[in-house]
Amino acid sequence: MSSYILVHGAWHGAWCWERLIPLLEREGHRVDAPDLPGHGSDQTPLSAVTLDSCMKRVGQALLAAPEPSFLVGHSMAGAVISQAAERFPERIRCLVYVTAFLLSDGQSRRHLPDVGTSIVQQNLIFSEDHESVEVDANVRRQAFYGECSTADAGPAAGRLGPTPSCLFTTAVTLSDERYGQVPRVYIECLKDQAIPPRLQRAMQAAVPCGRTFSINTDHSPFLSAPEELARLLLAVNATSDEMLG
Repeated sequence: MSSYILVHGAWHGAWCWERLIPLLEREGHRVDAPDLPGHGSDQTPLSAVTLDSCMKRVGQALLAAPEPSFLVGHSMAGAVISQAAERFPERIRCLVYVTAFLLSDGQSRRHLPDVGTSIVQQNLIFSEDHESVEVDANVRRQAFYGECSTADAGPAAGRLGPTPSCLFTTAVTLSDERYGQVPRVYIECLKDQAIPPRLQRAMQAAVPCGRTFSINTDHSPFLSAPEELARLLLAVNATSDEMLG
């Protein structure tokens, strides 16, 4: 049995993993999917949410697991799991970036190259004080759930909430001695209109991963292709010893 910790991206909550969790548990694995502060059912005020507080929430899950975990981050959570790996490298068996931000030391989202067309970036709605941001409801399905059924996409789009802007502007602090010692895997989504494939590959070129897998789907494989995502996560488990050398 292995432990998986699933970390949702911006605007989402732990609810986004509901289709995936039973597929991993069915294979005998332990799965935890925490709500990040201020997201999902967590009631932390958005003004109190920081990259550090999100990292600490993930750290709690890592420390509660009976063994080092496969730490899976989607989208914005790529920054969160990277920062968690800097703080808790010994508690992580492998980092898995699911069409996620893969940042270098000192980078935030705003430092990433402008490659490809992101529907999200073109349709952000900031609060009056610019402390939080949402995605225009009119483009949520196209941006996040283009390959999902109407039955899945509609309710998911309706559950999205605001995210603190600081999660996109706070730079990660990473070292070769800690973060750099944790194996990394990237799962690309080839029809992603939120983090375009060209950006996914530019990030991997800058921060190479031990393995790369691809799914021919949208930004939300946990809804559009949960069985395939589960298969790849199980494959990462099966090949992790090889990646660890």
